[in-house]
Amino acid sequence: MSRREQILSTLRSTPALPTPAVRVVQLVQDPEVDMRELTEALRYDPSLTAMVLRLANSPYFGAARSIGSVQEAVMRLGTNRLFRVLMASAMAPLAQLAVRGYDLGAGKLLEHAVGVALAADRLAASLSQRPPDYTFTAALLHDIGKIAMGNHVRIDAEPIVDLAFRESLSFEQAEREVLGIDHAEAGAVLLEFWNLPPGLVEAVRCHHEPDKARLDTLAADLVHAADSLCLLAGIGSGADGTHYRPAATVLSRLRLGTRLGETVVCEVAGTLKDLTDLLTVGTGDELKCH
Repeated sequence: MSRREQILSTLRSTPALPTPAVRVVQLVQDPEVDMRELTEALRYDPSLTAMVLRLANSPYFGAARSIGSVQEAVMRLGTNRLFRVLMASAMAPLAQLAVRGYDLGAGKLLEHAVGVALAADRLAASLSQRPPDYTFTAALLHDIGKIAMGNHVRIDAEPIVDLAFRESLSFEQAEREVLGIDHAEAGAVLLEFWNLPPGLVEAVRCHHEPDKARLDTLAADLVHAADSLCLLAGIGSGADGTHYRPAATVLSRLRLGTRLGETVVCEVAGTLKDLTDLLTVGTGDELKCH
């Protein structure tokens, strides 16, 4: 069995989303979802209920008054934001862990994931673009392949970094040379197993090679550009952080210049800690809903 086949076999045994989360994710993707059914599905998982209430009551989502019911929280967030919350709640416990193969300390991957998601949002708004609703989630999950490769496959990044230096390759090119697969493809494979939308999966698969995207080039471009900005700014980067190259084609398509990039990074830095703190609060903490 080749190294690539071994990795794919390991990915297939990686735990999926918790069953209640899967059900809710399926519901929120239905444009004609029954809100009562959605609320009922959330009630089956106390951790999801706590996360939804906590974020619905946070200043980040523009809470004007505190609410204490799941039904009100769902109405306040809407299905698009709820999808984001569910993906964030599923990823946060994993992304808080150290990722040994990529030299990412505890919490670094979560910091980078949230930073890229915020940057993709800010870029789209600054450029007056209307990307697909799943773009934020694709940005949040873009490096989930690192969790699977680093902690489940337990790769050793040193030979990959050495090859990248020696041959002047990007990190994902060196990954493919050494392993037969890179973390972007590994993440896409994992998300396909989770039955997430094809456009979201493609944006994750192509986040280092956005010109290969076919379903939605804007989503892939925004995730790629946001990832590049955060890596350049050192937001949650690891051993591979200096071995990526932003695509000139994306910079041209988005008309992304230095000034806008700096503005986006500053805006992300201003809200990053608040959002990561929201995602990492213990689910057993008492919610203050007056």
